[in-house]
Amino acid sequence: MHYQDINAAAIDRWVDEGWEWGVPISHEVFVDALNGKWDVLLTPTKPVPHHWFGDLRGKRVLGLASGGGQQMPIFAALGANSTVLDYSEKQLEREKMVAAREGYAITILRGDMTKPLPFPDESFDLIFHPVSNCYVEEVKPIFRECYRILKHGGIFLAGMDTLLNYLVSEDEKSIVNTMPFNPLKTPEHRRQLEASDCGVQFSHTVEEQIGGQLEAGFLLTHLYGDTNGSGYLHEKNAETFLATRAVKP
Repeated sequence: MHYQDINAAAIDRWVDEGWEWGVPISHEVFVDALNGKWDVLLTPTKPVPHHWFGDLRGKRVLGLASGGGQQMPIFAALGANSTVLDYSEKQLEREKMVAAREGYAITILRGDMTKPLPFPDESFDLIFHPVSNCYVEEVKPIFRECYRILKHGGIFLAGMDTLLNYLVSEDEKSIVNTMPFNPLKTPEHRRQLEASDCGVQFSHTVEEQIGGQLEAGFLLTHLYGDTNGSGYLHEKNAETFLATRAVKP
């Protein structure tokens, strides 16, 4: 079985168990967004600044690995023409449920983002890509595909793991692993993930993630760091995640 299929099955199971990233927004939150009161997350705790988006009314927005009924309903409420692509069937079910409940149109596609994205060149004005590339081995092809399908002047918003979480023990109090963290190449890494039911995950360097966007042709305009939201590293205010805003010139 390909590791992406393992991850899709794991996320489906987590959603059924109440995973926080698979809990769709309420009707009240949707109504608030209609009235201009909203926030969305690329990383665990810090809302994305509204000025990163600009006016979304009439814009074509892709949620890449962004299923779950959390962000796409907000974009729909703000007037965007929304599409979501995710590999988890359960996450996509949440999208369908919220869209039916609130009565908006959205294109929902099941797809593996490690493969060429099923969209023509210059299809979207904005791509919203919350933390998820930790579940894929190679991130640079994803950035190249995002660059291809964005219009000139289009915006790419991404959440990314800084790799600190992969260095440390489960209690986060000691360094136990050598980087890169790759369970396909290091059996001990795979054992750690299996013991904690974490799917198949990979560390990625800043060079891969920021450098990869720049290599694809993007211009980086903004970034911020974020913590896990809980645990020892969070208590120490360690920035374990990055959010970036980049533009296709």
